Amino acid sequence: MDRGLYHRTAKNFARGRSERLSIAVALTFLIFTVPAFGQAILEGERFHPVTAQQGMVATSHTLATEVALEVFRNGGNAVDAAVTAGFALAVTQPRSGNIGGGGFMLIARGDGSEPEAIDYREKAPAAATATMFQDEAGNVVKDRSRFTHLAAGVPGTVAGLALALERHGTISLDQALAPAIKLAREGFIVPRRFTEGLEQARDRLGRWPASLKTFYKEDGSAWQPGERFRQPELAATLQRIADNGVSGFYQGKTAELIAGEMARHDGLITLEDLKNYQPVVRTPVHGTYRGYDIYSMSPPSSGGTHIVQILNILEGFPMAEFGHNSAAAIHHMAEAMKLAYADRSKYLGDTDYVEVPLQGLTSKGYAEELRKSIDPQKARPASDINPGQPAPWESPETTHFSVVDKWGNAVSNTYTINFSYGSGITVEGAGFLLNNEMDDFSAKPGVPNAYGLIGGEANKVEPGKRMLSSMSPTIVKKNGKNVLVTGSPGGSRIITTTLQVIMNVIDHGMNIQTAVSVPRIHHQWLPDEIRIEQGISPDTIRLLEQQGHKVVRNSAMGAIQSIMIGEDGTLYGGADPRRSTSSAMGY
Repeated sequence: MDRGLYHRTAKNFARGRSERLSIAVALTFLIFTVPAFGQAILEGERFHPVTAQQGMVATSHTLATEVALEVFRNGGNAVDAAVTAGFALAVTQPRSGNIGGGGFMLIARGDGSEPEAIDYREKAPAAATATMFQDEAGNVVKDRSRFTHLAAGVPGTVAGLALALERHGTISLDQALAPAIKLAREGFIVPRRFTEGLEQARDRLGRWPASLKTFYKEDGSAWQPGERFRQPELAATLQRIADNGVSGFYQGKTAELIAGEMARHDGLITLEDLKNYQPVVRTPVHGTYRGYDIYSMSPPSSGGTHIVQILNILEGFPMAEFGHNSAAAIHHMAEAMKLAYADRSKYLGDTDYVEVPLQGLTSKGYAEELRKSIDPQKARPASDINPGQPAPWESPETTHFSVVDKWGNAVSNTYTINFSYGSGITVEGAGFLLNNEMDDFSAKPGVPNAYGLIGGEANKVEPGKRMLSSMSPTIVKKNGKNVLVTGSPGGSRIITTTLQVIMNVIDHGMNIQTAVSVPRIHHQWLPDEIRIEQGISPDTIRLLEQQGHKVVRNSAMGAIQSIMIGEDGTLYGGADPRRSTSSAMGY
C-alpha cells in the first residue's frame, strides 16, 4: 500500500470545516464517554493496529481468532484458517455465527488472480409461496417471518465453508472442525457479552424447550461470566459432519432432526430441501475508487452493488478536503446513500430468479447522473426520491471475519442467522439455532422488513430462491495486490459501515484501527433520517439540521473486522471495539 496513504492520518484529520472537533478532543470524548444508550463506542481501544508478518486474523471472538492462528502455525493458508474460525464461531457465538444460517465468502489469492465469491445464502424451501407471510386479507403477519418455524430458510453455512475448503484449502474438513468440536464438547469460559445476550433473549428463547435446555442452566438462569459452557448436542452434530462430510449435515441424522423439528411445528423445510441445497460460486461485483479496485459481494447480496454505486457517486466530490465527519462530508454521504437504498428497494434480488441491472447500477455514467441531483447545501427529502433508471437489465447480529496469510491470500467472510439468536428456535437434539432469514424476503412488496428496508417484486418469496441480503464481504486491491480486507455485521447498516471504512482508509489516510473505530453515520432512504454514533460534533449536527437533515443518535453500528496489507507485506489488523469480544491477532 502507498506509504503516504497509511501515514496521512494526522494531516487529513486536521482538514475540514471549523465546526469539527479537533481529533484529540474527539478521540478523548469517544474513549471516556459512555453514550446515553448505554453502550460505549470505543471501550478504551487504542488507535493502533496489530501488526504481523506471517498471518493475520480479525474475528468477533478471541477463541475463534486463536484457533485460526494455530492453523497458520501448522502451515495452513487463509482459507484453512477462515473455515476453522467459521466453525469455531458457530460454537462460541451462537447468537450470530451459526451452522443454522448462511452467508457469503470472498476469496482473493495472493497471485493477483481475480477474486471469487462463494454464495452460501439460505434458500426458501420448495413449499414456500409469495403470500406465506400474509393473512387472508393480504396483510403482513410480521412475526410469522421472524419467530416461527416458517421463518427459517434452508441453511447454507456447512455446505459453503466445505466448498471453500475443497476449492482453495489444504486441510481436510474434519481438521477444520476439530477445534470447534473440542470447544463444544469441553466448553469455554463465558464472557460478559455472552451472559448479557442470554439474559436479553430469555423471553424469546425460553418459549422453546430445546433452546432453554441448550443455552440455560437447569434452573433456567443464564451462564455467568467465568463459568464453563458446554454444548454436547452441538458437538455431536459437528462430529457427524467431520465423519461424513457435508452429507453429515444435509442427510442422515442431523437432516432428520431438522425435518422432524419442522414437521412438529408446521415448518416447511424437508429432507428433500436439505439434500438439494447447493452453494454457488459467483463473480464478485467490481468497481474502482480513486485508483483502487473494489471487489465485493454480488447478488443476492445488495452490499457490493451499492458500495460501488455510492463510491462512484462520491468520487466526484472532494471528500478528503471536506474532512472526516465534517458536515459537508456527512451531507454528501447521506445524499448518496439515499439514492442507492432507493434503487435497492426496486432492483435487487436473487439473479438466479430475476434480472438485476448490475452493470447499470455500478456504472460511472449512472453515478454521474445521480450526482447531479445532489444539492451541496440542502438535503433532499426521501419522499422526492424514487428508484432511478440505471442502464438496461444485464443481522444486526451478523458475524464477519477477515483473514490474510503469509502468501497474500485474503478471505473476507460474512454469515448470519439474521436476528440475535435467529428465530430463537433450537433444533431439538442437534444443539443449534435456526435462522429467520425468510424475513429478508419481501413479505409483501412495498412493506418494510425488520430493518426498515423496503423490498419489491424482485425480492418476493419463491421456492428455492435466495433472499436479498446486505452482507458485504469486501476486498480492495491496488495495482493487482490485496491491500484491504473488510466487512461487517449490522443488518441494513452493513453497507454503510463497510463503505466508511474504505473511505476512511482511501480518502482520509487512516490506519486500519482508527478506520474501524471512529464514529459512523447511516442513511437508508427510509426512514428519512441520518443515524449517527456518539462522537459526532454538536456543531456538525447543528449544521446538518440547518441543511434539512433529521439527525438521530443511534447505538453502535456494525462491528467491522479488517486487515490492511502494507507494500512490504506487513499485515495490520483492526478489530472493532464496538463488539467487546472482537480480536485481531497475527504472528
